[in-house]
Amino acid sequence: MLGEPCPEELRDDGERLSVDELRSRQLSLLQSTINSAYENVPHYRAALEAVGFAPGELKSLEELSRLPFTSKKELRDNYPFGMFAVPRSEVVRVHASSGTTGRPTVVGYTRQDLDTWADLMARSIRAAGGRAGDVCHVAYGYGLFTGGLGAHYGAERLGCTVVPVSGGMTERQVDLIRDFGARIIMVTPSYFLAILDEMEERGLDPRDTSLQIGIFGAEPWTEQMRAEVESRTGMHAVDIYGLSEVMGPGVAQECVETKDGLHIWEDHFYPEIIDPVTGEVLPDGSVGELVFTTLTKEAFPVLRYRTRDLTRLLPGTARPGMRRMEKITGRTDDMMIVRGVNVFPSQIEEQILLVDGLTPHYLCVLTRPGRLDELTVQVEATPDLTDHPTAAAALTRRIKDRIGVTATVEVLAPHALERSLGKAKRIKDNRNL
Repeated sequence: MLGEPCPEELRDDGERLSVDELRSRQLSLLQSTINSAYENVPHYRAALEAVGFAPGELKSLEELSRLPFTSKKELRDNYPFGMFAVPRSEVVRVHASSGTTGRPTVVGYTRQDLDTWADLMARSIRAAGGRAGDVCHVAYGYGLFTGGLGAHYGAERLGCTVVPVSGGMTERQVDLIRDFGARIIMVTPSYFLAILDEMEERGLDPRDTSLQIGIFGAEPWTEQMRAEVESRTGMHAVDIYGLSEVMGPGVAQECVETKDGLHIWEDHFYPEIIDPVTGEVLPDGSVGELVFTTLTKEAFPVLRYRTRDLTRLLPGTARPGMRRMEKITGRTDDMMIVRGVNVFPSQIEEQILLVDGLTPHYLCVLTRPGRLDELTVQVEATPDLTDHPTAAAALTRRIKDRIGVTATVEVLAPHALERSLGKAKRIKDNRNL
């Protein structure tokens, strides 16, 4: 199911750049970014001097590999405003992570940064099939999380009518989608499943709503999940990518006419793929960890930020000048190692969606009752499933055959697992309890 491509006349100047024009612009912007970071951020000055790198030395994009990486640790070590490259008085907004695993990471934006963000989110929504005048239902969380406000201001910049619902109150979500005639919904894929469940429980057919486009992000999701959503709704399901440390949502966007991975907005973000163990830069087409350097951020430039997301870079299609990244297959910090086998939740989800009678609501539980780790997959059944043991056995076989790990599968009643109002929790690690 392909959507309408964005007409050439609606694309902005950045989307029209050739590869040669883009590389020239990237080099110039990268040189400016490195200079700003060196001159204004003590951490970057020290880090660059430690590897013997002076800002004026960068003469090619390939030389970026000489620079040190940035990780969450550096951001936390400089909490709250130590990584800002402008005076705090010029920072008009801050966002922050939840801080559940330590100090939160804090990011800042100048007025120009917010304008750039809104422009890129508008570009992303347009690439997904959105147009001025559409009603856009934003069910990402608002607040310090970048999702809600990022989507909000981008949709407004495009000229949409924004419904700023945020997460939660699922019954009200359904009412507003029905009553306001939303054409676009922006939401995490796991929470959208909860909205669909609510519709169907109330006797509403999701295919009869006004929704035509779902822009899903903030967590990995599979092609099987896309097929599930599109078959239940008749809408287009497209992926959006971003992270607070780089900007927020709108770093890369899947184009509705191709749905073949996310085009990175390379006029603002320079991507690399590295070996997550050695840090070596890998050639395009290789699977590894995604690294970003910002090219236009004023308040919070980041050099070679390790995202921990696993993907690969491919040539552009719908936007030929810009490379694509494959859908995120997992994160290095979300990877489970079960008896020597690397397992990602997205791999489990892929197998769940291939077993009749099972839903995409699941939880991977890790335990260590003896000396060895054990994996239990708790997954909800559809309301009409009567033979739970057969479905459990089918999923157990698929996980063993396709992923190479033995798992215990528990098929639960519908709604047995807690619903997420934002990013879904897919792993519960009880090994140290």
